[in-house]
Amino acid sequence: MSLFPIFVKLDGRRCLVVGAGTVAEAKIESLLATAASIHVVAPKATAKVREWSREGRIEWNAREYVPEDLSGVFLVIAATGSPALHDKICAEARRSGVLCNAVDEPQRCDFYFPAVVRRGELQIAISTGGLSPALAQRLRKELEQQFGPEWEQWVAQLGRKREELLDIAMPSEQRKRLLHQYASLDPEVRYRNHVGGVATGMPGKVYLVGAGPGDPELLTRKAWRVLQSVGVVLHDDLVSEEILRVLPPTAVLLNVGKRCGARKISQAEVNEQMVSLARAGKVVARLKSGDPLLFGRAGEEMEALRQAGIEFEVIPGVTAALGAAGAARISLTDRRHASRVVFVTAHRSNGSGLTNERHVAEDTTYVIYMPGNRYAELAAELEAAGIGAHIPCVVISRATTRDETIYRTTVGKLPKCPAAVAPSLLVVGYVAGAPAGEETREGELSSELCPEIVSLAMQHPFHNSYGRGSVE
Repeated sequence: MSLFPIFVKLDGRRCLVVGAGTVAEAKIESLLATAASIHVVAPKATAKVREWSREGRIEWNAREYVPEDLSGVFLVIAATGSPALHDKICAEARRSGVLCNAVDEPQRCDFYFPAVVRRGELQIAISTGGLSPALAQRLRKELEQQFGPEWEQWVAQLGRKREELLDIAMPSEQRKRLLHQYASLDPEVRYRNHVGGVATGMPGKVYLVGAGPGDPELLTRKAWRVLQSVGVVLHDDLVSEEILRVLPPTAVLLNVGKRCGARKISQAEVNEQMVSLARAGKVVARLKSGDPLLFGRAGEEMEALRQAGIEFEVIPGVTAALGAAGAARISLTDRRHASRVVFVTAHRSNGSGLTNERHVAEDTTYVIYMPGNRYAELAAELEAAGIGAHIPCVVISRATTRDETIYRTTVGKLPKCPAAVAPSLLVVGYVAGAPAGEETREGELSSELCPEIVSLAMQHPFHNSYGRGSVE
């Protein structure tokens, strides 16, 4: 069945509802949201239907249905609970050219009532073609959480802004671009971006957003919502292609990545860009792989924003350690093997190594961020720090993405590990050992079973072709 979704104007049109029980009441209430002329035919009615009749909002005839009730009717809703009566009503409606809906009888319906999210003039309708009204209702509840009451006022503001722009002489393409830019904002962002070519005078705002390990479905709901509304995105190299694809086409994307010391742009320059864009009234997302508060230089960036007097907000993300552990099916705190977890980065500003750690022990799970490919050095540092060569470890590359690879080995054999594509992460400890009897699954590559396949998979280049436009 192929349904054609339309929104119909019912202003002044005669709509008939046969039945006035609780089911019919819900249909009548949905019609009351329009300017339709509502007529109800039923011997008995609920208290609410009787109240609407007394208030003059509907016309209720307390009697049985007769075919003449269809005269001058645009659509009829049969909600009596009687299949025989519904069959009669629908047959007579078709002969009269009247659209008919029989509640809970999709085979008799000319149209269906979708599950609707209403926020003023904003209406989001969901239909399953009558196959699963329960699913449509569930989706409606989810959308009601996503589109809160603030959207009613926001849509009204958009309507006023559209009228203003239509009265201004400008090229149609420029007007279209401005309308799309304004509509891409989140209601909470309000007037922070430039609208109509004139700055509103309000300062911008910076969001420090955690992109998670790579799978867009691991973005938090708040991160997803904010990313749909920002004007500029300053993203790291390590943010996955899949995440970048969910950003709106109106957003300007600027790659400010720094990998293994090969810096395209300094941290001071990143800070300066955030501040200057916010001062220009832009809403900016500083998008970081994983969680911005864990080896994401968020401390330096928050300090720069504080000193500049720029409003900012931190939106945490699923940190790479948890994404990688989930991908490798590792419990970082498995009490049979570990009593503590240490997160450490292999790249530190002071140049110190793992041998300086004071908490190295065999009952510790070590999660080493940004290990690069210097596995021989790391293995030597681990052994020098007291971690035995027999201790299991695992290298997880591009966790939770379609290019994810997992390489299990031991500290002693770590130097033989193939080069991993960034972002990668190294987990060291007894928890990293493969569970007894568990077979390697697709995408989870064993160092002993298939090193050639690992090497081949690691040759995939990382492409970033998301530089869209420039900041105006």
